[in-house]
Amino acid sequence: MSDDHDHHDGHDDHELRVSKISSGTVIDHVRGGQALNVLAILGIDGSDGEEVSVGMNVPSDRFARKDIVKVEGRELSQDEVDVLSLIAPDATINIVRDYEVVEKHRVERPDVVEGVLSCPNMACISTGDEPVASRFEVLDDGVRCAYCGTIVRDEIPSLIDT
Repeated sequence: MSDDHDHHDGHDDHELRVSKISSGTVIDHVRGGQALNVLAILGIDGSDGEEVSVGMNVPSDRFARKDIVKVEGRELSQDEVDVLSLIAPDATINIVRDYEVVEKHRVERPDVVEGVLSCPNMACISTGDEPVASRFEVLDDGVRCAYCGTIVRDEIPSLIDT
């Protein structure tokens, strides 16, 4: 019989802080404090029964602190990954099936995101009565509306078109 003190199965102790999932997505190396914004981007508010575990400010070898988000039973779409890259440019996306990581990829910032953010400029053509699909060019530290040139940096999570 094994007792609970014997946790050394090849994983470091940091991995053990957040429960393992059987299938779904693990978003690792999210910058500290951004986990809740990640949930907002993914439209996860607990209402649809998705099992989510969040580790905030856990020690990281890449940053001083990082957040981890694990979503049971859901694999992210490319659109979701693209928006995620705007607030978590260093994140790693791990796809888990049967408790095994089957795919692991870094997010890549796209040059342009379309239809995922809404422009904060109420006079912009993309927010008018007959709005065109939003289109933002991705900058190093934010995004710029392709129509009116408004630059958005810190408030990206609040503009996510859900």
